[in-house]
Amino acid sequence: MAETWNKKEREKKKRQNKKEKAEKKQERKENSKNDNNPESMYAYLDENGNLSSKPPDPRKKIIINVEDIEIGVPKQEPMNPEDLIRTGMVTFFNDSKGYGFIKDLGTQESVFVHINSLTEAVKENNKVTFEIEMGPKGANAVNVKLVK
Repeated sequence: MAETWNKKEREKKKRQNKKEKAEKKQERKENSKNDNNPESMYAYLDENGNLSSKPPDPRKKIIINVEDIEIGVPKQEPMNPEDLIRTGMVTFFNDSKGYGFIKDLGTQESVFVHINSLTEAVKENNKVTFEIEMGPKGANAVNVKLVK
């Protein structure tokens, strides 16, 4: 039975691939004889975090205390309750709708206030003390009291 041209080409490619594979195997064998020492297998990190085949310069070594390493969020110190209380001026308040805004005198930001957060009735231009609590839409004033 006669071989077709396509079949001859496939067999030719197989022989070529087999030959290339044998050459690569031989090359790896030769290289492994030369690189048998463990020093050639070491990899080092330089001061920039890049891999290098040379060991780093011991004069550039930085000593770090284990206690100075912080993993995660650093612990917060408890806040003083007096620092949480702010003073401000009522810029707008609608009694019928039950909400308004207070301008913080320290940061000059406008803070939303709801009638449920009031301890006593307030009007526009009243000076008040309040605390800030974060709500779903931003900062809200709570524990609002008139300054006398």
